[in-house]
Amino acid sequence: MLPNQLLLKFALRHPLPLIGTIVLGFSGALFNGVSTMLMIPVVLGLLGQEINLKGAPPLLQQAFASFEHLVGDARFLTMMACVLVAILLKNVTSYASTLTSGHLSRALVSDIRKEGLRLLLDVDLEFYVKTKVGDLINRLGGEVGATATAIRTAVQMLSTVITIFVFLIILLSISWQLTIISTVLLAIASLSNSFFVKRAEKFGQQLSDQSRDYSVAVLEMLSGIRLVKSTASESREYQKLEQLIHAREDADFRSQANASLIPPVNEMIGILVIVAILLLGRLFFRGQIEALSAILLTYLLILFRMLPFVGQLNNARGAFANLAPSVSVVNEFLRRDNKPFMSKGHIPYTAMTEGIRFENLSFTYPGHDRQVLNQVNLWLPKGTTLALVGSSGAGKSTLADLLPRFYDPTAGRILLDDRDLKDFELCTLRQSMGIVSQDTFLFNDSVRNNLAYARRDASDEQIIAAAKRANAYEFIVKLPQGFDTLIGDRGVMLSGGQRQRLAIARALLRDPEILILDEATSALDTVSERLVQGAIDELRRDRTTLVIAHRLSTIQTADQIAVLDKGHVVEIGTHADLLKQGGLYAQLHSMQFSEEPQTV
Repeated sequence: MLPNQLLLKFALRHPLPLIGTIVLGFSGALFNGVSTMLMIPVVLGLLGQEINLKGAPPLLQQAFASFEHLVGDARFLTMMACVLVAILLKNVTSYASTLTSGHLSRALVSDIRKEGLRLLLDVDLEFYVKTKVGDLINRLGGEVGATATAIRTAVQMLSTVITIFVFLIILLSISWQLTIISTVLLAIASLSNSFFVKRAEKFGQQLSDQSRDYSVAVLEMLSGIRLVKSTASESREYQKLEQLIHAREDADFRSQANASLIPPVNEMIGILVIVAILLLGRLFFRGQIEALSAILLTYLLILFRMLPFVGQLNNARGAFANLAPSVSVVNEFLRRDNKPFMSKGHIPYTAMTEGIRFENLSFTYPGHDRQVLNQVNLWLPKGTTLALVGSSGAGKSTLADLLPRFYDPTAGRILLDDRDLKDFELCTLRQSMGIVSQDTFLFNDSVRNNLAYARRDASDEQIIAAAKRANAYEFIVKLPQGFDTLIGDRGVMLSGGQRQRLAIARALLRDPEILILDEATSALDTVSERLVQGAIDELRRDRTTLVIAHRLSTIQTADQIAVLDKGHVVEIGTHADLLKQGGLYAQLHSMQFSEEPQTV
């Protein structure tokens, strides 16, 4: 889709402002032309000169016929009043057109931003795996901002084209010969602007690319600021960003220098057109110059009034071409046909009566060849706990990600009460689940709002009760503002154990039917692990739970333990059964507990 097509697509969603912009623009141009057409006869009349309309075009004869019954000063005063009224109406309609076109451009920008946000919320996680966050921020921020300017420029171009069109109609009615010549000369002049327009598009693309690279680099630096400081890499990062800043400045300078050439070129072209019309008018009306002086002056005045609009149109063409790459980026960003989306399902999920079955489950990440899961068969009865253990890369977290449908299996299926997971509405399905992972995410907000994120209608009593059950209440009330304390980006003001307990309290407050715990205690010290494990035990009570564990001591009471190795389930049973078998689980258990004294 071309940039113009994208803007038209969004503009058609707002027919009234679009039609209003066109009608008001046409009306303003018409009043502008009428006031200009009447100006010369009025001035000549005030100077005491007779207006000779013999041989004048029908439009002028009809325009002045309305004043023929008036005599003396009344005629010219009436004509002057008409000029003033026309100018007043032109300004009123221009003001209304500015408001309407402004409303239209703001509505289009708002639509683009909302559609971009909706896309980011709807698209699958696969999209985020392949796309840099800095690139997304640049698209939704800088590129959409540039697109907003492009929209305002396009609306301005629309109003300008309407004005030029009305002026051309008036000029045609006065002298079609001169108007055809003027149009040809202006068309040739516009072709000369095409060179600058193409350069503007090229420089605009360079500026867009440099802005994207800078945004990505800054976000990556901020995200990894601890690594930057721990490796004393501040100077290296500064030099890299400094180079990107200079590259962006150079691209901006080239773009600005090219844009600055367009107005003076247009001015010179306009002067040449006026000179050409004067010479041609002298040639066409040889011997009639004195008789048709008012007509020629009117024509030249209208042409002179039109030329600035032609210049504005050419300037706007250059500006729009400079912004067109950003519009193309936004257009590509808003496309849905080339992005992954999860099927939404059609059956509202209510409650589970039997359990969850993983049936012949296989999975390969998009764009990869290695099979992460291979023919996995598991049964998780309602109200029980299934623990997944295995070495890194065995497929544990991948299996857990399939349950809330972050991804769909490439083969096999997951059944809830003998119904395929894909049949359930995605929203109601995920609302029945609570997920606590090692990488806990907290917003830069108060403790209270973080806990209530998954349940906005929770009362203070419910929030406090959830915090107590998660062993989090005691440390929360010791914070400077208690539950109203701001905890910083990703909860940076809290320890790892405190963040985990807040995540557990948040899950408790949601009261999910299905619980997924992804190595929730693996990065904690012994004291924090005990507190968090106590909270987890409370959270698991009477729930259907899938646990991924690194520390085997945390899952010994699980109803089932499945051992994964290279995507296969190689063992399954209780803790005692697996130890007796002397297989991979027993080896992992022996290795971990033999190392445990060294870590204390």
